[in-house]
Amino acid sequence: MALVEIRDVTKSFRKGDETITPLDRVSLDIHDGEFVSLMGPSGTGKSTLLNLISGIDRPNQGSIKVAGVDITRLSRSQLADWRAANLGYIFQTHNLIPVLTAYENVELPTLLLKISAAERRKRVQIALEAVGLTDRAHHYPRQLSGGQEQRVGIARAIVAHPKIVVADEPTGSLDAETSESIQVLLQRLNQELNITLLMVTHDANLAQLARRRLQLDRGKIHEAATGLATALMSS
Repeated sequence: MALVEIRDVTKSFRKGDETITPLDRVSLDIHDGEFVSLMGPSGTGKSTLLNLISGIDRPNQGSIKVAGVDITRLSRSQLADWRAANLGYIFQTHNLIPVLTAYENVELPTLLLKISAAERRKRVQIALEAVGLTDRAHHYPRQLSGGQEQRVGIARAIVAHPKIVVADEPTGSLDAETSESIQVLLQRLNQELNITLLMVTHDANLAQLARRRLQLDRGKIHEAATGLATALMSS
């Protein structure tokens, strides 16, 4: 069984008198430990797909299962609990809380988990070590570089030991040198920690790091390696 099972998912929006359908009966499997990149033109629904997998939004039809749990059937409160324990989200613009230190920003997701204070400290320490920021644990975001802020964001995404991490343009706001260091980090987290990662990006070089590359166009998902529709598309 795949870790993530998306079946016949459609998502539509109303824009004035027009109906926009960024995802049209999409089906997709993501397996445990995979590193998957998703590319496509702006406005095609890449972030929409991430938000659906994250339970931030709901499809108009279809089902999304993560580790056997159909998240489309969960209530809002159940989704909040589910996200805290199962999903990590890496944002393009870090989204760090400026009045909290790096340690405290990373610690935030663990406050929603039923774990001891000792276990919380252990998880935060491991996450900071994984991104190479133990020496910046007590620095505030204003005292960090853009790359360091993104590393804090990545540590925050993995601290709860999630089933899957989704990343929305994780290097989009970084310069070339810093972007390269984040690319190396993401690849290492996948390979060494077996973190399942689904990443949206416009950067073809970053997409190439993924073991599996997908393309979203006109509401359908294709395997980017061949450019042909595959079984990932619904019939």
